[in-house]
Amino acid sequence: MIPRIDAQALAAGDADAVAATREGAHEIGFLTVHNTALTGPEVEAALDAYRGFFKLPEHLKQAVNMDRTASNRGWGAQGSEQVDPDANPDYKQVFDCGYELPEGHPLGKQNLKVYAPNQWPDGMPAFQRRISEYYAKSLIVAKALLGDIVGAVGEDPAFFGDAFSAPMALLRGNYYPERPKWAGDKDFGIATHTDYGCLTLLATDGSPGLEVRKRGGGWIPVSAPPGEFVINFGEMIEMWTNKAVRATPHRVVGGNAERLSIPLFFNPNYDVNVAPIGSGGTILAGDHLTKRFNETYVHLKGS
Repeated sequence: MIPRIDAQALAAGDADAVAATREGAHEIGFLTVHNTALTGPEVEAALDAYRGFFKLPEHLKQAVNMDRTASNRGWGAQGSEQVDPDANPDYKQVFDCGYELPEGHPLGKQNLKVYAPNQWPDGMPAFQRRISEYYAKSLIVAKALLGDIVGAVGEDPAFFGDAFSAPMALLRGNYYPERPKWAGDKDFGIATHTDYGCLTLLATDGSPGLEVRKRGGGWIPVSAPPGEFVINFGEMIEMWTNKAVRATPHRVVGGNAERLSIPLFFNPNYDVNVAPIGSGGTILAGDHLTKRFNETYVHLKGS
């Protein structure tokens, strides 16, 4: 069973919340969280904004198609991502935006594509404003939750220090259509995968679809209404914490209705060392993330 955590109780050090969080992070790799600073109406507003964008005529979305860039900013059409090389490209649509470095930031000189400029559709200032506001608030929520979760599994949250001062944090709107009639056993809304970074803060419209692989085999469905969040963890935090936090495979097969979700992939600064704590090794967060992006986005494969 996936633990349901009161974020305020966890932040206050409530013993039951800490124990449930430890179990979810270490044994299962998934939690659901409620009572955060992000409200149900704020999530609904962001979902509505993405819904309006995805229903635009295709030629308007093509104007911000990420396949015209060397990064993952803007619209991704059906088939633009392939998370499992043994499955077909995923049949969802996405819209990605991320952190833009302030002018004069030292990392700006490196022209890193994980900090690429965002692409916004012309003539939709309300969309840009609403998604930008949601992004800014979700960064605050994700950072607080990550510190509390790391503390719950026995690591020192202070270890991360300024590791998230310029986060490679990607906000995505996912649109999963009704499962196509042509779909076979290698076709998914998103195929089985583990996330790549640290913490994923996932808001959904409440529709079912997400499935988590159990350690002993089989799948657990998980969902959360707007205003509650699914939390899961990526390869980077599993490595960084010596597996005190687990990255668990998951998927969306798709069903007989459309589904929208908004994951924030919360990751540290490019130049942060995410090698296992105490190992003495060096693995830059940006190198790990760039490699995984290049393996996943169809237009970046071979980069």
